[in-house]
Amino acid sequence: MSAATTRSRTPDRLCAEAVDLARAAAEEAAAPGVVGEHAGLVSEGDRVVTHFFECKEPGYRGWRWAATVARASRAKIVTLDEVVLLPGPDALLAPEWVPWSERLRPGDLGPGDLLPTDQEDLRLEPGYTGEEEPPPNSVLSGEIAELAEAEDADVTPGTPAVQQTVPARGSIAALAEELGLRRARVLSRYGLHVAADRWEDAFGPKTPMAQAAPATCVSCGFLTPIGGSLGQAFGVCANEFSPADGHVVSLGYGCGGHSEAAVMPKPPQPPAPVIDETRVDPFPLRPSRDSGSVPATGDDETAELGHS
Repeated sequence: MSAATTRSRTPDRLCAEAVDLARAAAEEAAAPGVVGEHAGLVSEGDRVVTHFFECKEPGYRGWRWAATVARASRAKIVTLDEVVLLPGPDALLAPEWVPWSERLRPGDLGPGDLLPTDQEDLRLEPGYTGEEEPPPNSVLSGEIAELAEAEDADVTPGTPAVQQTVPARGSIAALAEELGLRRARVLSRYGLHVAADRWEDAFGPKTPMAQAAPATCVSCGFLTPIGGSLGQAFGVCANEFSPADGHVVSLGYGCGGHSEAAVMPKPPQPPAPVIDETRVDPFPLRPSRDSGSVPATGDDETAELGHS
């Protein structure tokens, strides 16, 4: 270790003793009554020392006022260098700033909000741009030119974004619009994989609902197919009683609302009543005398008992 290094790590005596000068500078820079006790010092170099004072400012717990003093070589007078407020080892710090694009989460977008997409968004790739057209000297290019001349069509250069809203009939832009290629940007392979992973996590075969389901969505009558490459693994649920109603679900997902989970039998219907209209059943107007539980008696017996 050299002598210069040893000197720089040892605080200068005069600078270390200039506590009053450092405190006065800190109190002048801070509000009254917020500079606390002396909290130590550190050597910044040859004849350069920083004094630390506790900060009593509300909301700045663990922060320290740092007053740096120095003196010239062979000089007896110590002068002030700078005063700053610095966080200590246990200071209360604000969380690290995160850009809004990284703080955004699904569901944060509300009515009237605009979410601009980055020009270099990895989830998107250019749509039809005309860059894949064959070179002018190729055979295919000549055939296209002859076809356009025979059809009396105008070939408009440039991307669909800079062309007119309604492309001329027979132009490349009209053909691109008919094939669904008129969008300026489409999903890239990365964007497809990210969307598929997100849908798998929400409504995939590894969810608790799918694990307890009697069957998968691939055999469910409520599954509505979707087009494109994602249609080979996903569909849209159309069962209003399912927890995934209106959501994109994996073909391996399932729930208790499967169309073939339990076919309920029809309730039994009683037979229709049979009415015989060809037979008449006689019904007496008065009950017979021997139909009751008490035997019938004559008038003489009744008279003996005093009944009229």
